[in-house]
Amino acid sequence: MTGADGSHAGAVAVPDWLVQQDVALCPCGCVGRRRKASFLTRTIRGGSGILQQVLFGEDVAAAPGLLQRIDPRTKIVSLLALLVVAGLAHSMITLAALYALTLGLAAASAMPLGFFVRRVWLFVPIFTGIVVLPATLSVVTPGHVVLTLWHWHGVAEGITTQGLLAAARVVCRVAASISLVVLLTLTTPWVRLLAALRGLGVPRIVVLIVGMAYRFVFLLLGSVTDMFQARQARTPGTPRHDGTARAFVGAGVGALLGKSAQLSEEVHHAMLARGYRGDATTLERHRLRAADLGYAAAVVVVAAALIWGDHVLVPR
Repeated sequence: MTGADGSHAGAVAVPDWLVQQDVALCPCGCVGRRRKASFLTRTIRGGSGILQQVLFGEDVAAAPGLLQRIDPRTKIVSLLALLVVAGLAHSMITLAALYALTLGLAAASAMPLGFFVRRVWLFVPIFTGIVVLPATLSVVTPGHVVLTLWHWHGVAEGITTQGLLAAARVVCRVAASISLVVLLTLTTPWVRLLAALRGLGVPRIVVLIVGMAYRFVFLLLGSVTDMFQARQARTPGTPRHDGTARAFVGAGVGALLGKSAQLSEEVHHAMLARGYRGDATTLERHRLRAADLGYAAAVVVVAAALIWGDHVLVPR
């Protein structure tokens, strides 16, 4: 039935807030206003991001790649050999070749190169760059000043060429080393990695501590996420960054420490009830195959070639 004004009688009126068109936020931020996420939201997002990275690592470890088919013990020994090369190398060409080798192994192991590169270089410039930044100054590494920052008794002081080369060498060495460790951890399931460490003669107590710490991190992460989600669900509006928030974080730290002691006992008893005696066991036994021996031989040849090339490029 239609009324005189053209409206349908008995129809439910649409709320104004539902049909009202708001001005959208543009990417430049000149229209509208973006609100900064609260500390609760950022903590919850950080915890979920860590869990997503772990799940992605498990998917990579299960992919049909080159390193996934290699025995974990062989991968650990080859990793140590390449880490020795990274520590002894002085030439930037040698370090670049070693890093290129890690990229090739990542591509052969069905690993997205973009993710692999970001995972390494997201932290290397931040931490290593800050540590080696003083080494670029002339007061630490004398040499030819390429950027003058101040003068001392008429002498120009600043960043030197020798300091930049030394800092770049350290950054490249750390990047290559971290890339090798990331390759090992992403292409090997955690249980198989612990079993390989035990098979190589690592003491049982070390394997036990590492295995417990790995499991305990995720238990504590889940506890922290639950605490912050409960706080967010009981907080009307946007949480304020004031004394109340700091008091909640402090109380949360205390509660987490108390809960961690109880969780450690429960986790340990649960592991013992399931047959854990300090050794990581897997359904499949580790057996050296021809592919493992061939990979080990190839790594030895490449490591020897890199060390020889470094001695040729940088005479002692």
